[in-house]
Parts: sequence; C-alpha cells; structure tokens
Amino acid sequence: MKISCIIPLQARRTVAPVLTTLGLSLALALAGCAAVGPDFKPPDLPAAAQGADYTATPLPARTAQAPVEGGVAQQWVAGADIPAQWWSVFQSTALDALIREALARSPTLAAAQATLRQAQEGLAAQQGKLALPSVDAQLGAQRERASAVQTQKAGGQLLTLFNAQVNVSYNVDLFGGVRRQLEGAQAQVDAQRLQLEATQLMLTGNLVTTAIREAGLRAQIKAAREVLQAQQDQLDILQKQFDTGATAQSAVLAQQAQVAQTQATLPALDKALAQTRHQLAVYAGRLPSEPGLPEFALADLTLPPSLPLSLPSELARQRPDVRAAEALLHQASAQVGVATANLYPQIQLSASLGSTALTVGD
Repeated sequence: MKISCIIPLQARRTVAPVLTTLGLSLALALAGCAAVGPDFKPPDLPAAAQGADYTATPLPARTAQAPVEGGVAQQWVAGADIPAQWWSVFQSTALDALIREALARSPTLAAAQATLRQAQEGLAAQQGKLALPSVDAQLGAQRERASAVQTQKAGGQLLTLFNAQVNVSYNVDLFGGVRRQLEGAQAQVDAQRLQLEATQLMLTGNLVTTAIREAGLRAQIKAAREVLQAQQDQLDILQKQFDTGATAQSAVLAQQAQVAQTQATLPALDKALAQTRHQLAVYAGRLPSEPGLPEFALADLTLPPSLPLSLPSELARQRPDVRAAEALLHQASAQVGVATANLYPQIQLSASLGSTALTVGD
C-alpha cells in the first residue's frame, strides 16, 4: 500500500503546518506500536550453586606454597574482575612492550578492526536510509522556441523554462520491520566488536603463554646444564678413584651412562627453545631473523598475589566469543521480525513540491 500526496507550490505555506502536525501525530502513534516478531532474550544460564556448594569439598583459600623462588602462595578472590590489560600483573616491562607491538602489527587484529568498522558504517547507512525521510531535489532548465501562432510574433519567440522540484518520501514503520532491521544491524555491530575482543584476547593469551614457555625452557636448560656439570665432576672423581684402584670400573661406567643421558636431553630442549622463540616472533609480527626480540626468564616474571575465582557459568559470560555467538543469535531473532513484517502491507508517504517559470525568481 502506498499513499502519495502532491503539494502545489502555491499551497506550500498552508500545507506545511498541516504536514508538521501530521508527522508528529504519526510519530507518536508509531511509538506506541509494538514491532512484530520475537523480542530477543539472552539464553538463561544454568542454575549455579555458590561457594562450597558448587564442588563436593570446599575450595582452598590459596594455592600451595613452596620455599623456592616463585613459590609464594596466591590468594583466591571470588568474583574479582580481570583487568583489560591482564598481562600487566606479571610486572614485566619487556612483556608489556612486546604485547603493545604485537597489537599494533597484527594483520589478524587489523582485519577484525576493519570488519567492525564495516558493520558500524552499515548500521549508520541503514539508519539514514530506513529511519529518516528520503529527500530528492531536481533542478533543470529547458530552452525552446515557441511558434508564431502561440506567441503572435513573427518568427516565434525563444523561451527558457526553469523548473525545480523537491520529492520527500517516508516509509511508515507500522509493523516494526525497520526497527527490527536496525536491531539486527546493531546486533551485527555488537558481534563484530566482540569478535575483535576475542581476537585480541587470543593474540595476547598466546603471546603470554609462549613467553612463559620460553622462560620455563630456559630454566630447564639451566638446570640440566647444572646437573650435567655436577655429574661430570662426579665422573672425574670416580675416574681418579678408579685410576688409583679405590673404586670399581662399574661405578665409572654407571656414572658415564648418567652423564650421557643428561647430555641427550639438551639438544631437544635447545630445539624447543628455538621453536618457541620463532613462535614468539611470529606472534609479535616479526620475522624470526629480526634482532631485538626480548628474552624471558622466570626471574623476570612476578606471580600475581591474588587470582580471580569464578564459576564456569559466570566465566562463560565474560568470554567474548560466547557473547559474540549470543549477538549473532540476537541478529537472527531480529531477522525473524523483519520477515514477519514483510507479510503485512508496506505504507509509504510521499510529497512532491515543484514549480516551472520563465525566470529563476518566479
């Protein structure tokens, strides 16, 4: 259904207040109309018990403590928020700088940011196209010669006709189809924003995990070399004792086997460290051959004194990938409303205002 009205130029001053009143009345009437289709509701979370009731036995208040470097107990804090820059709790300036570099140079993150901008511009375009009136202005000039019969002049007369016209149309969202389209577009923006957060979280998580793995491998290699040196010193002592007849050859052979076994672990650890360094460089947006990649050791990383403790159901609400899936579900729900609204008549109001004159001032 399409309702059109054409307003002559002479009546524009009389009709303008009427159109204003009609537009306000129509807007108020539409504001009270409910959009067809389902209203989205987030999925209900499963009923979760609180505190010790969630597990068979009460959870410990802190982690275990050991009399070694990094063995300080950490306190569990129920319901604590995780900071956006969560990697800063390790208090490593090198790690912070590397993560900033990775976030700035990641092509995957740049692609996610571009997708988010695309969704935002799409929402703005739909808001301008669907929610606002459409205005079209036309200006033209036509030059023609009138005949002598028409002008009663010998040879006729050369005339220039100027015309101007303004067309205004507005789609009446009587059944909420436009509102559902904008709702779906907003849900798409939310989904892309959460996908960007998920991409950033995945990148930073992989980078921090790789840095900690490098620190652990360096500690393993250091410990293995210290053990190897101690075993080699013991072998030298046994060899001197055997030369003087103070010990049996079997003791020397057993010690040699231990030294060889420890030496065999070093190449695998060195290879794992090199692979981890290459992986760290790729996460940071570098080539493995580029210099300047920081080295990480366990002594450079500080364990946070407290750790957040959340129920799995609460943790799921904090995951951006889960919330992005929920936003896509919201978008699908809005599309149901759009399809339902298309089953009903579509109403459009249009108005045209134009004039034709021999001079521009008329």
